[in-house]
Amino acid sequence: MKCLICHDEWVPAMSFALLLTLRQADVCCPRCRARFIRLHGNRCERCSRLSDQAICEDCIGWEKRKTVLKQNVSVYMYNDWMKEVINRFKFRGDYALIEAFRHDVRRVFDEHFSSDVFLVPIPLSSSRLAERRFNQAEAIASLLSLPMIFALQRIDDEKQSKKTRRERFVGLKFCLTGEDVAGKRIVIVDDLYTTGATVHEAAKLLYDAGAREIYSFTLVRS
Repeated sequence: MKCLICHDEWVPAMSFALLLTLRQADVCCPRCRARFIRLHGNRCERCSRLSDQAICEDCIGWEKRKTVLKQNVSVYMYNDWMKEVINRFKFRGDYALIEAFRHDVRRVFDEHFSSDVFLVPIPLSSSRLAERRFNQAEAIASLLSLPMIFALQRIDDEKQSKKTRRERFVGLKFCLTGEDVAGKRIVIVDDLYTTGATVHEAAKLLYDAGAREIYSFTLVRS
């Protein structure tokens, strides 16, 4: 079979689980798979940032702002390899790459969240959606087989990737769509957690709309 990322031919190691079709073969060759670095070790318990502090300085700052987001859980470290893969996935429209994340995304999510939550993907603006042809946050959420609520609409059309770190702390601008979130446990889903401004802003709106508990789940923590 061909590796989804490098396109080299490779032969997956066979096992009884594969033979009995209980588990699918990896879509990535071992060389590409080894370059995805799962977040392990000492991390901030609030945002998954690699840190020797239980709560990092950024999260202490968010606490002072009275954030309502309880926790962010991320899957991968943002190394040079992940930067290139995300660039292909997000900006070059290679939707098929979502399958490279499936196993790790589901495993990490199930380790931290129960099945009674509702997923709220961070939306794209209409112009950005037309440009990319899919919403990467919605694609990640689709791996989890849980109900999605499209409760947010984006009204800021500027790319986060073009902003400085200071500018990103301002956050994106959203409005509510009117979808019911009252009394629900919500997990906001996005591709990348950098400063946290995006998910914290979204959490505030959802809390004001009556959500009971709000968390976020992101593919990568930079």
